[in-house]
Amino acid sequence: MALTPLNELAVFIAVARHKSFTRAAKELGVSTSAVSHTVRLLEERAGGALLSRTTRSVSLTDMGQRLLERAGPGLEAALSALDHLSADTSEVTGTLRLSVPVTSISTVLEPVLPRFMQEHPHVRVEVRVSDRFVNIVQEGLDAGIRLSESVERDMVQVRLTPPFRFVIVGSPAYLKKRGTPTRPEDLEHHDCISFRAPTTGLLYHWELERGRRELRVPVKGPLVADHAQFMLRMAMAGVGLAYLAEIEAEPALRSGAVRAVMEDWAPSVPGLFLYYPHRARASPPLRAFINLARKVLPVK
Repeated sequence: MALTPLNELAVFIAVARHKSFTRAAKELGVSTSAVSHTVRLLEERAGGALLSRTTRSVSLTDMGQRLLERAGPGLEAALSALDHLSADTSEVTGTLRLSVPVTSISTVLEPVLPRFMQEHPHVRVEVRVSDRFVNIVQEGLDAGIRLSESVERDMVQVRLTPPFRFVIVGSPAYLKKRGTPTRPEDLEHHDCISFRAPTTGLLYHWELERGRRELRVPVKGPLVADHAQFMLRMAMAGVGLAYLAEIEAEPALRSGAVRAVMEDWAPSVPGLFLYYPHRARASPPLRAFINLARKVLPVK
């Protein structure tokens, strides 16, 4: 069968999503050379390079990025529609690709995902867990979960959690040994578990708020990490104080494994939101996930 522009687009999007000709070929069930040849044909049709290739990596050119953003959502929707028609019309089929932060594992995914997969056995779910900011269009994903403040304005947002606070926590043993901080300046004399932002590589300054007063406090201590659950466990072990989303620390707070301190300085955020591009209609698997999340999660 002769290659059509749609065939070529499908191959290009697979390469762009995987950032690899080899992995794209494996997904498509063809040879790597066939994938490379198809991309070259599409580049000839487009009149310029869509991908930058080195011996170690594949990345999108500006032209390739524009093509992915404009054509990717539509093609994914078309393929999803074909998958949907190939099965019983009452069943949701296809693939759901999500980018999620660590905080959403216990608060969103654990309550929703097992039931979703049970109710929709013909949907394949791919979850990428990272606190790094991800361009879901460039990465070929259907949706992401983030704090509202971290979502671009041109995205559709769906609330998944109520508003919550960020709190400073420490184990009873640590607080008995080192004392309980009550003011931002007290943190200078404490061992604080620092968070290194995966996106920027910079150490995160703890954000504190009381009334109209807002502070960003640089903290220091013997441990630096980039994973919230690990930081919580280290706080429980008495290593130092940790700054975490209250919804993530809630089980440890409830059990008494850690205690919140300086609560009058704890800032609130609107909550976690699922987001996807305005220009892309939600796929059937994504719509099904959103509908179930609204039923399962305690969102007002």
